[in-house]
Order: sequence, then C-alpha cells, then structure tokens
Amino acid sequence: MDTTIILIAITLLLLLVLSVPIGVALGMAVVVGMISSNMPATFLAQRLIISLDSFPLLAVPFFIMAGEIMQKGGMATRLLEFSRCLVGHITGGLAQVSVLTSLFFGALSGSSPATVAAVGGIMIPTMKKEGYSGSYAAAVNTSAGCLGVMIPPSIPLIIYGTTAGVSVGDLFIAGILPGIFVASILMFTSYILAKYQSHGVVGTRPPVMETVRAFKRAIHALMVPVIVLGGIYGGIMTPTEAGVVAVAYALLAESLFLRSLSLEKFWQVLRSTALTTATIFLLVATASALGQILLFNNVPNQVVSLLTGVSDNKYIIMLLIILMMLVLGTFMDALANILILTPLLLPVAKQAGFDPIHFGIVMIVSVAIGFLTPPVGVNLFVGCNIAKISIERLSIAVLPFLGMLVFALLVIAFVPQISLLLLDR
Repeated sequence: MDTTIILIAITLLLLLVLSVPIGVALGMAVVVGMISSNMPATFLAQRLIISLDSFPLLAVPFFIMAGEIMQKGGMATRLLEFSRCLVGHITGGLAQVSVLTSLFFGALSGSSPATVAAVGGIMIPTMKKEGYSGSYAAAVNTSAGCLGVMIPPSIPLIIYGTTAGVSVGDLFIAGILPGIFVASILMFTSYILAKYQSHGVVGTRPPVMETVRAFKRAIHALMVPVIVLGGIYGGIMTPTEAGVVAVAYALLAESLFLRSLSLEKFWQVLRSTALTTATIFLLVATASALGQILLFNNVPNQVVSLLTGVSDNKYIIMLLIILMMLVLGTFMDALANILILTPLLLPVAKQAGFDPIHFGIVMIVSVAIGFLTPPVGVNLFVGCNIAKISIERLSIAVLPFLGMLVFALLVIAFVPQISLLLLDR
C-alpha cells in the first residue's frame, strides 16, 4: 500500500482515538497526505471552496433550520397527541407512540439525535411514570430516533446525493417506504418486548372524535412532508427550494398559528442552525479533500479490486459492504462515513449491479444504526441523559432493537423494490 495512504490512515485513526472532532481529524489527515505527496499548499484551500460550491448543499442549512424551528416549537407535542390516539391502545402503547411520533418527527427534523431529544424528551419521562422501566423507555426512543435520518427530508440523504452525484429528490422519494418499513419493525419489536416483559399497561382506544381533534391539532406538522415531497415529486421545487419553503412554512405555522415560537427561541434556532451547519460543512469540505487525495492514489480502484476479488456474487459483495459500514459506524460519525465511503464503495456497488439510489438508502440505514453503537453512538448519549441511566445499561437494553434494525437493513439491501417502487425503476 502507498506510504501516503498508510500515513493518512494512521493519522486519522490516532486523532479519532484521541477524540479530536472529526472535521479537524479529517483536515489534519489531509495535511499529512499533502506533505507526504509533495502537493501544493493551495490544494486544501481550493478543495474547501470547490466542495462547498454546490447548489444542492444549500438545502442543508434550510432543512436544519426548519427542523430546529419545529423542535423548539409546539409541533412535537401535537404529533405525540395524534400518535397516541392512533396506536396508544396497542400492547406497549407508549412505546408504539414513541416510534410513530419519531416517524412523523423525522419528516420534520432530518436528524437522528434531534428526534431523540424532541420525542424522547417528552416520552421517556412519561413512560417511566406509567410503569415502563427507564432502560426500556430509553431503548425504544433512541432506536426510534434512527428514523430521523431515514425519513425524508434527511440531511444524510442530501450529503449522499451530492457526493454520489445522484438526484436528491429521487433519494427523498426512495426513502419513504424503507423508513415506514423500519418503523413497522421497531413497533413489532416494541410489541413483543412489552408483551413478554410486562412493560407498561394496555390503554383503551380513544373515541373517533378525539382522534379527529388530535389530527386537526397536528395538521400543521403533518403538512410539512406533504408540501416538501409533493413539491419535489411534482416538479414544482428542487430540494433546495423545498428547504426554503419548509423554513417559511415552519416560521409561519409556529409563530402565527401555533404561537409557540418566541424571540428567545428564535435566537436559539439561529444559533443552533449556524453551529450545526458549520460542523457539517467542515466535514463536507475536509472529506472532499481527503477523497481527492485517495483518488489521486487510486484507492477506489484498489477497493473495487479487493472486494470483487473475494467473490463475484453480488450478494456476498453487498454483505461485505454492509459489514464494513456497520463496523466503521461504531467509531465514526454518520456524515463522515457517508463522505468517505461513498467514493470508495459506490463504484463497487455499481459494478455488482446495484442501483446507486438503492445503494444510497442501504448506506443511510447502515449509518443510522451507528447512532446506537458505542463508543460514538450519539443517540445513546442523548437517551442516557434524558433517562438518567448509564450508557452500559442502555447499550444492553437496546440490543433487541439493534438486532431487528440489522434484520431490516438486510431486507432493504436484498429487496431493492422497497426502495425503488415509488420511482418505477
């Protein structure tokens, strides 16, 4: 292996072990690669600018801001009330409510930790009060939070689309059925665990009119994915334009109709949006520079040769790719995984005969599982903080959900129709 690649790998691994922020670690790895390859000092500056000079990337700060507005407003509570009317009477009722609310909220936030914070912040204390164990309540909500990046609009889907050069709009549409499928798997798991471990109590089905009233109260939140996806799929808006519309709609709904967005909260929205956007764009820029160095050193072709040399069976190749993504997801950030692995693994997937849109969904579900695996499982830390339990206890409680998520990933990977059905491919 080339000396430059070895030095980059050692630098990146060492910095990650030392808990250096991933964007900084990637940037330092790029500098090491530049020095080793005698590249001009202007390379990094040029790549930082070129990588961010992308119209689809403009959608990222807009969807982040829309999610922040709705997270700090009143939409999460209204979605929870509506979900409780729909599934609260099923065995493990509040667990079912958590999953369904996370499914709805994922269509608003596009972020996994934000979904855990918004929904879990309400549901975990409520579940504990009604007899659910703290570890079970946290496990349900941290697992359901993964839906935040699967259901469109999703920040990782935008990043994958810009990195892979495929339509973000098509990715949004392709993510609908897999997201619903994963939510169904999580609800089934919650049902089985609640039934055989006696978690919580079984509620009663609410009157029809109560459900109708809850639907009316939640209509402003439920309209967000309809407007965004309908506008994109109908050819009215690009994903970037849809992000602007989502921000405008969220501001209008939260400030005028729901009256839940104060000036103080709006300042918090602006601050959070700026910090999150800066973090993501630093990742995008440094990962793009690193990818260019890997390309110069022919690493993508070497990865293709390595994986196809193991087997020429497309399903074995896909299993190897999934295993690689799951392992790397235990210690690398989701966006960093997408940015680094897409240029390396997409050529392998294409050569094996997999559609790049379908492969994108497989990659997103894979990195979403990384939110539940220590030591970098962000959802676990959010859930522990809310439930006031140890990371070890939650890591054990989440294992049944983790196993079912891997099962769902394999089904999505080997049944491409789930991802491509709505695209008529």
